[in-house]
Amino acid sequence: MAAMPVLKKLENAGFEAYFVGGSVRDLLLGRHIHDIDIATSAYPEEVKEEFEKTIDTGIKHGTVTVLYNGGSYEITTFRTESGYQDFRRPDQVTFVQNLDEDLKRRDFTINALAMNTNGEIIDLFNGLKDLHNRVIRAVGNPEERFHEDALRMMRAVRFMSQLEFELEGETQKAIEDNHELLKKISIERVREEFVKMGIGPHSRQAFQIFLDTQLSEDVPDFAGKKDLLSIYPQLQFSPTLETSLWAVIIILLKIPNDNIGKFMRDWKNSNAMADAVERIVELFDLLASQAPTDYDLFKAGEATLLNTIDVAHILGQPISAEALVDRYDALPIKNSSDLIVDGRFLIKNGIEPGPKLGILLNSIREKVVEGELENSKAAIKQFIEEQN
Repeated sequence: MAAMPVLKKLENAGFEAYFVGGSVRDLLLGRHIHDIDIATSAYPEEVKEEFEKTIDTGIKHGTVTVLYNGGSYEITTFRTESGYQDFRRPDQVTFVQNLDEDLKRRDFTINALAMNTNGEIIDLFNGLKDLHNRVIRAVGNPEERFHEDALRMMRAVRFMSQLEFELEGETQKAIEDNHELLKKISIERVREEFVKMGIGPHSRQAFQIFLDTQLSEDVPDFAGKKDLLSIYPQLQFSPTLETSLWAVIIILLKIPNDNIGKFMRDWKNSNAMADAVERIVELFDLLASQAPTDYDLFKAGEATLLNTIDVAHILGQPISAEALVDRYDALPIKNSSDLIVDGRFLIKNGIEPGPKLGILLNSIREKVVEGELENSKAAIKQFIEEQN
């Protein structure tokens, strides 16, 4: 592990230091390691003394980011937490000199593993057994863990989806009993976990638990829609793209096209994401009701077309994907910039600036795309003359 020298540097300075959390879990599962977290007995100021380049990312909570040999590593002092007034952040953090106390505050047993420089695993809560059995289980009392941080309920179903694990019974029961706490968490954080759940390989099974525990009642625009959403676990495939996920959800919820923007804003999505999803849903509706014209495919663009084909497959909508792609590939132009003329050309050929110019330019573009007009200046000039 590339961060091993960081651990050894802390140990050589007389401190305890361990890899903790997701990096240990993913190492044992043979998964790609995204973030490396280190827990240590060193206080933040002591960590900063040992390394030349550091960032005070969460200094009051004991976290310092160390930049070392081209990598960045979050190093956090052993700590305990208490008084979660907002069901998300601790009111009080107390630094301790004991790894055991630090591990007790973590969310799930598979994330409460630590590893030292010798590769030895410290496992206080049978996390290795749960890892082997592919189980998501809260550390200690699950009700306490979810009252400390209600987002952990969404993290539970997210890990189910990403890791293809099952949810342990008492942990699931605690989510059912406390699901309303999720309303106290910011939509941005809920959305992040929801998307990770939705595009994971086990998403249909995780989504069923999302419904069964009533977490779905505590997120934007889902309350009272369990019947519509219950189709999701029965889908033929799981979405692998965020745009496909949102499009599938919108179609299942039967949200009218003119309400898609509001729905996406309710979930705090970016305008770019909202626009992309709206285009997918519009093209899907066309595919479901009638054959789209070549100009429809042109306006959609390649990315939207491929995304829409993906959504159609997920929802079991019968379409000829190959034929649609072949039609798109055969279009004379695929972007407005491919059109040989622009507004200046029209003005030079006697069209005055104004609404008429824009309408004519759109008409030319559509006829070129539909194969009714050659994309050449001579052919377009003749067409303009015929219009006057």
